[in-house]
Amino acid sequence: MVFSKSEEEHVTHVSTVLSRLRANNLFAKASKCLFHVSSVEYLGYDFSSEGLIMDQAKVQQILNWPPPRNVNALQSFLGFANFYQRFIKNYSKKISSPKSFLKQDSHFPLNEEALRQFHQLKEAFTISPILSHFGPSLPTIVETDASDYALRAVLSQISDSGKHPIAFDSCKPLPDELNYEIYDRELLGIVWALKGWRAFLLSLSSSFEVLTNHSSLQYFISSKIFTCRQARWAEFLSEFHFSITYHPGCLATLPDALSHRDNVYPERGEDFISKNPMNYHKIIKQDEIQASKFFSIKVEEFSNLIESIHKALWQYSQYRSILRDLGKGKSVQDYSLDSSSQLLVFKDRVVVPNDPTIQLSILQKRHDSPLDGHPGQENTLKLVKWDFHWPGMTQFIKDYVSSCQQCSRNKNIHHKKFGLLKPLPIPNGPWICLSMDFITQLPLSNSFDSILVIVDRFSKRAVLIPTMSSI
Repeated sequence: MVFSKSEEEHVTHVSTVLSRLRANNLFAKASKCLFHVSSVEYLGYDFSSEGLIMDQAKVQQILNWPPPRNVNALQSFLGFANFYQRFIKNYSKKISSPKSFLKQDSHFPLNEEALRQFHQLKEAFTISPILSHFGPSLPTIVETDASDYALRAVLSQISDSGKHPIAFDSCKPLPDELNYEIYDRELLGIVWALKGWRAFLLSLSSSFEVLTNHSSLQYFISSKIFTCRQARWAEFLSEFHFSITYHPGCLATLPDALSHRDNVYPERGEDFISKNPMNYHKIIKQDEIQASKFFSIKVEEFSNLIESIHKALWQYSQYRSILRDLGKGKSVQDYSLDSSSQLLVFKDRVVVPNDPTIQLSILQKRHDSPLDGHPGQENTLKLVKWDFHWPGMTQFIKDYVSSCQQCSRNKNIHHKKFGLLKPLPIPNGPWICLSMDFITQLPLSNSFDSILVIVDRFSKRAVLIPTMSSI
């Protein structure tokens, strides 16, 4: 899709695209192309100079959708509706009752409340607003709000004609997040919103404004004392250039109305989190940091790593031939030589040979370093892929991070508390309840290498049966 600011500019853009296609022997099918139109249907949306709206043919399908009569039909409807949730205010509330019927113990047809929300959601698609196109140079506002059961955010921009919505978003917090104190819950709403619109917000040419109805949050950026959770969020928020402004709930009508409703109050979680002074740590600002051994980077270690990679590459025939061709000035697709280090580069990343010692050394610098702080599998992979390349990197990093003892000891627990251990009831007689297990990896005897052990839980009598570890 080619778009332009003016008709004259559009002629130039289209000519450039068509010329590039012809130069590469590529052709566009005329019957599937539209030229010089003010609006176009594309990937389920209608794009125009005014903004973005839903494809009316898709909306008509939603309006004609009958009430779901089983789980599969409900999943199909919600999956179809989820595609357009960015247009619907209070979307997560409008599907709360129908969504509860996805549980295993639910019985169809939908009850009165779920049926009412089903029809309200269909009606909401007919009155959805036009979402304006995002402009990196326009003043941008992110409005957030959090209640006991929902997070809600609105992304807006201010143009000459006023304030216009860019996107709506809402979600239901996780069970553990419902137990957060109000300060952390409101801060979670900001972090969640900025994660969702990160691509937009990082492309802005100036700072943006975050509006919240929790007055204490406007001092979060300048605060020096954080909990462990807040410290992690502060590190993420440091990517963005923004300010937090207090906006009373009665004024912040969009997100506040979308996350509060007087007739829906779900129960809070069973476990509540209380403040623990031991969880608070002082965060040092950058201008307060003084030179120390802790913050010094050992450059000689990286020099040794570069030398090890360079020597090891010549031991592998597939890389040795590429290095020789490049050294003679020949061109090799996707490969090049770094001018300063003479390392082999594949698509702007240093090629690492299949040497576990070198790969392990790289991971220790990208994962174990105090400057990186033991990130998870996904973030470690991003850090390594930024500079290095070798086949099987993803699995190697996954195995390394999974076996990291420090990560295992210190990682957060996201599941509910384990239940109490309860002993099995005593059987009423012998051979009613049995327990079984295998003894494996035994020396081979009469073609058997394992023993199946069957124990009667009432009489404790054991029966040993020779068997094989593989069938």
